[in-house]
Amino acid sequence: MITSENWRKSSYSGGGDGDDCVEIANSPTHIAIRDSKTPARATLTFPTGAFAAFLDNLKRDYSTVTDFARFRG
Repeated sequence: MITSENWRKSSYSGGGDGDDCVEIANSPTHIAIRDSKTPARATLTFPTGAFAAFLDNLKRDYSTVTDFARFRG
């Protein structure tokens, strides 16, 4: 089960209050990600094995931070 204690921010979130990042939470069976600027909104939840495939596809299609920022909007 994902609870508020499970969420942690990316080590790449930068200076300041660290609100410009993605947060991740894990449980034994799932991994969830959310936008730290809007934590109450929807999250993406993956079975643990599917998360690695999701990241591999992001890395392949958006190989730089600039590409990913454009994807994110």
